[in-house]
Amino acid sequence: MIFDTDVLIWTLRGNEKAARAIENDPDRAVSVVSCMELFRGARNKRETTAIRRFLLDFDTIPLSEDIGHRACIYIEQLTLKAGIEVIDALIAATATEHQQKLCTGNTKHYRAIPELELKPFRP
Repeated sequence: MIFDTDVLIWTLRGNEKAARAIENDPDRAVSVVSCMELFRGARNKRETTAIRRFLLDFDTIPLSEDIGHRACIYIEQLTLKAGIEVIDALIAATATEHQQKLCTGNTKHYRAIPELELKPFRP
């Protein structure tokens, strides 16, 4: 399963429910886009180090031509209709291209994508 950035942030902030959701999935993965979002939010070197260590428990899925192409289609089809953002399109495309569920607390960001299987998370 791929974990959305919001679930990762809750875990890093000490949310036990988010940590359990991650721990209970032996095949946990993240999009490299989520990694970038986490590092972008780090306020100091200590947080950067903590994020780096935290991400060792995940399979990080890089961007690919197929992911980029699918994300572009999502942007073209869903920006006006559903307001999808570039980062969300890339994360959704990563999950669909790898045929994995996306665990997220932001289901409204993704519900316009019928082929994306969501696992809703509530903190």
